[in-house]
Amino acid sequence: MKARYIPRIDLYDRMELKEAIPMRTPYTIYIDPCDTCNFRCKFCPTGNLELMKKTKGRKHGPMDFEVYKGIIDSLCEFKDPIRVIRLYKEGEPLLNKHFADMVAYAKKSPMVKRVDTTTNASLLTHELSRDIIDAGLDRINISVEGINAHHYREFSGHNLDYDSFVENIAYFYAHKGNCEMNIKINGDYLTPKQEDEFYETFGNITDGISVEHTIEYWPKYNEMKVDFDENVSLLGGKSGEVQVCPYVFYEMCINSDATFSLCRFDWNHAMILDQHVGAPPTPKKIWDSIVLWNFQQSFLKKERKRLSVLSCPNCGILKQGVPEDLDEFSQEILDEM
Repeated sequence: MKARYIPRIDLYDRMELKEAIPMRTPYTIYIDPCDTCNFRCKFCPTGNLELMKKTKGRKHGPMDFEVYKGIIDSLCEFKDPIRVIRLYKEGEPLLNKHFADMVAYAKKSPMVKRVDTTTNASLLTHELSRDIIDAGLDRINISVEGINAHHYREFSGHNLDYDSFVENIAYFYAHKGNCEMNIKINGDYLTPKQEDEFYETFGNITDGISVEHTIEYWPKYNEMKVDFDENVSLLGGKSGEVQVCPYVFYEMCINSDATFSLCRFDWNHAMILDQHVGAPPTPKKIWDSIVLWNFQQSFLKKERKRLSVLSCPNCGILKQGVPEDLDEFSQEILDEM
């Protein structure tokens, strides 16, 4: 197997977070190209169509390309470039027919260092792969949901031509140029033999490969149809809850309707920040806003459990999926801010 066993969590060019806070520019901006998906995964609210119909604020479609260009252009308000634009949040990014154009436009901006995405890759074709690679995508993370077509029907409600799917991924890898490629699968539902088959299928057509575990990604989503062990972390270690959310200190999240969410796991858009800044909202206005500062202060004071209007009190990510633990340094950071 040529691939290295590495997680898809990208810690590229990152200094120790506690030393970097407060930041005048976010490290990462998530921009959602599309908030719908062609899969119906059992763990994901976006695939629950009846729920989505009842969820106020979901756009149910792709981001307008002209709106996207306006967002990228507005990044010039920051003093520093954004380290990475992540073109995904809630839906399948390749459903946006302008996806390659979105990559290219961001890559041309002096305010953007890198662009990456996470995709189910079911919509990849040779032509689309060439367009994305030529656009300059720096990293693609591919989420594999099974090792055969039956697994996909069972887990994702999608009829997938599995052989064609693998061939299209192999084509992307063969022509990827400088684009880094990572493939991951949820290992909780695989036998040891099936896990070996996953490595045999993809281990020579990707740079990085990993097996993850099911966690409660989506706060207040009570209709997950899969079991998970809350004592196991995303990457397989022992889980441990933290009180200080690290993400609000270095990430910004923009939905497909161009609204700003406090959190990239805000699937029901219950944490929209736009109304707290002057119109029109821009990334810089949101980042410098008193409302974001107040949320950051609340986390540092370890008041997360009291934020009852949000999804924060029972967030599964802060139990099973956090790469940085700031709890020990919260008072030090609070004094600095």
